[in-house]
Amino acid sequence: MRNTVEILQLRAEFSPGDTLPELRVTPDKYLPHRYAGASGDFNPIHIDPEFAKAAGLPGNILHGLYTMAQVARAHTDAAGADP
Repeated sequence: MRNTVEILQLRAEFSPGDTLPELRVTPDKYLPHRYAGASGDFNPIHIDPEFAKAAGLPGNILHGLYTMAQVARAHTDAAGADP
């Protein structure tokens, strides 16, 4: 775990407006089903590509919970993998 001095030094490495390093992920086809089970959100726009297309989407969309997990992951990686 980092101490206060290390955290302040890390903050000094970033300035307002800086961008974080790019994080690319490729979700597997079962990920929407796992997140549906974890969150209890079985909305068919997340797990049924045909339903999602009928609703006007390009295909099924991932849960917001997954998106937030990737944001947290990118920030953790930028902070030296120490949340």
